[in-house]
Amino acid sequence: MKLQQIIANNLSIHLSDLAFDIQLTGEVQTKLMTLGCLDAPVDGSFGPVSRLALSRFADIAGVAYEERVDAPLAQALLDASDDTFLPLTLGTDFASRVVRYMQLRNHWLAKLPGFLNIIYVEGANDDGQPNADTFNVFNDRRLVLHIQNGTPTLLLNVLATTEPGRFYTENPENSLGAARIAFGQYKSWQVGTHKQGRPGAHEALVQVGNLTVCRDLNRDGKRTGDRIFIDSGFGINQHSGHNQPANNIGKASAGCLVGRTDAQHQEFMQLVKTDPRYSEASHGYRFVSTIIAGDDLKAKVG
Repeated sequence: MKLQQIIANNLSIHLSDLAFDIQLTGEVQTKLMTLGCLDAPVDGSFGPVSRLALSRFADIAGVAYEERVDAPLAQALLDASDDTFLPLTLGTDFASRVVRYMQLRNHWLAKLPGFLNIIYVEGANDDGQPNADTFNVFNDRRLVLHIQNGTPTLLLNVLATTEPGRFYTENPENSLGAARIAFGQYKSWQVGTHKQGRPGAHEALVQVGNLTVCRDLNRDGKRTGDRIFIDSGFGINQHSGHNQPANNIGKASAGCLVGRTDAQHQEFMQLVKTDPRYSEASHGYRFVSTIIAGDDLKAKVG
C-alpha cells in the first residue's frame, strides 16, 4: 500500500500493522528521512525511533497522531518537503558552514528539535578554519550541532583527534597498519563503555557497526595511498583522551574519535544522552556521526 491509497480510500493503519506492509513502511520512513526526522538508512522496521520521528512530525505538521497512519497524516507527509518543513536559515558561522557542507555531500542532517548531530572536523580550529593538521597533535574538533528555530547551533565545540597518534602509528594493533576512519557519515555507535573491564574504562560511544577505514601500512601518518578496509572489529570508539597534552596524542588514540579532556568528554556524553532518540525511544539507539576534512570544508563552502 502507498500513502496515496490511504488518502484515496480514507484508511487508517495502526502502526503495529506496518510490519505487514513493507511498501508503506518504506515510504513513510523514506519521507521522514528526507525531512530530517529519521536517520538513514531505511530499514523497513517501524521501531521506537521511527515511531518517535513520526509523532514529532505530526506535532509540527499540526495533525492528530494516535499511532496510526490515516488520511490527514498521509497527506501531511506527502505535502511536506525538505525546503518547507523546518526550513533552515544559514549564515557564514561555523555551524552554518558545516550544514552547507553536509548538504553538498548528501549527508543526513537531523532537523527535529532536540535531535543532535555529532560531527568531527579534522584539521580545523575552533572557528572551523583549517590548520596544518600536524601529526600526533590534537588539532581536530568534536562538535554537537542542533537546529534551533531553523538556525544551526553548536552545543559543543571542543578539541579532539580523529587520527591515531605516533605511538600506535609506529606500533599498530593491526599488522595492516593503524586505522584512520575514512571521511563520511556512519550510523555505528551506541552508549557503552570504552575499555570495559580494563584500567581507564569509562562511558563512551562504542562502535557497534561497520566503518570504512584507511590502514597506514607505511606508517607515514597520512591517508594518502592507504588501502581502504571495512572495519567490523568494533573498537573505534568515541572516548576521552584523559587530559593528554594538546601537542602530544601519545597513546590516547589508536584510531578512535577522541575528545582531549575528561571534563569535555563527560559533557559530550551527558549531552548526547539528552537526544530523544536515546532518552525517550531506545537506549540501544545507534548514533550517527559525520567526519569532515577541514581543508575540504574550506574549499567547498569557505
